[in-house]
Amino acid sequence: MNKELIAALDLLEKENGISKEVMFDAIEKSLMDEYKTQFNTVENGRVVLDRITGDFHIYSDRTVVEEVIIPENVQDNNKRNSEKYISATEISLADARKIKPNCQLGDIVTVEVKSEEFSRRAAKNAKGTIVQKIREEEKAALYNEYHSKEKEIITGVVQRIDDKGNMLVDIGRTQTTLKVSDQVPTEHFERGDRIKLFVVSVSNKEKPGTLVKVSRSHPMLVARLFEEEVSEIKDGIVEIMGIAREAGSRTKISVRAKVPNVDPVGACVGVNGARVKAIVSELGNEQIDIIEWDENPAQLIVNALSPAKVVSAMADDDEKKAQIVVSEQQLSLAIGKSGQNVRLAAKLTGFGIDIKSEAAAQEADTQEADFDNDLDDDLDEELSFTEETEEPIFESEEAEVEEVEE
Repeated sequence: MNKELIAALDLLEKENGISKEVMFDAIEKSLMDEYKTQFNTVENGRVVLDRITGDFHIYSDRTVVEEVIIPENVQDNNKRNSEKYISATEISLADARKIKPNCQLGDIVTVEVKSEEFSRRAAKNAKGTIVQKIREEEKAALYNEYHSKEKEIITGVVQRIDDKGNMLVDIGRTQTTLKVSDQVPTEHFERGDRIKLFVVSVSNKEKPGTLVKVSRSHPMLVARLFEEEVSEIKDGIVEIMGIAREAGSRTKISVRAKVPNVDPVGACVGVNGARVKAIVSELGNEQIDIIEWDENPAQLIVNALSPAKVVSAMADDDEKKAQIVVSEQQLSLAIGKSGQNVRLAAKLTGFGIDIKSEAAAQEADTQEADFDNDLDDDLDEELSFTEETEEPIFESEEAEVEEVEE
């Protein structure tokens, strides 16, 4: 290893964000693994890797003995192995004094491992470790980069659209697939189009690696677009309290001001509707209703049914049910096309909403009152009795008592 290695590691650190020190640690570990393979121990070995030149040295601490005894299993193999045998823990006195002239039996002498065959295998092993570590670090760096963008918006470029309509999107350092189920039916993109995506989740698997799940139909895409467009939301002055969406058609979003004298709805709409228009344009002209959040459930439901005008509203917070009365003229608007308005209002507020016209509500009240009156009359008839019926009853009871006494 040499300065070319150092230059390569510098480049990796700069372009891929892979720490050079992490790579040095991996190389040192690979060298020690090779040392263990050679000597079956690592307790008395150590690696010194020069961070500037890339040169490495492996040292072994050995005990000085009169003569190194070759194990029987090595002697039995062949004479050549016996001649090449190097002990991992011991060194003969003669060899030790070539390194440290004044050493005595039992001393510890540090020996540099310079076996040509060992050096060749160690270098090869280190190279393989570098390649493997680079892959691992790149994979980890890729995952960390996109994991930090989870639940946020990213921008990509459409690369390919398959026969089923799934889109392959280039999102920078990797690619992702925008599945048909996560697309908006009313939107159409072509190859090369830039597209904003909501990152639903990021997972790291052995194969194929980092997977980024994205969506265009997720309700939080709308919320993030408002955060990008409305500075008051980004600064925490206005807060998004809830959102209900039928992608490609209509979205209802509730907001509130966290500081006094701020109109949360007006802040989201913008001057001449500029802010909300930009979001509507990004969503392919999807209709957006911005309503003011209220801590009173009944008032929140009234706001959520906008643009319909409500005559009266009653909400049961325990049962999560609400009774809404509107004029005959406002009934269809309150319900919406195919029930969309009341359906989105129910999703936004978390209440089951029952809407009636004034005439239907009055008729229901009248029927309920008539039913109560009829019930009262029936109960009065059942509970009423005359003196003639009372007297025989008591007489009969008295007679029964007398018979028992006899």
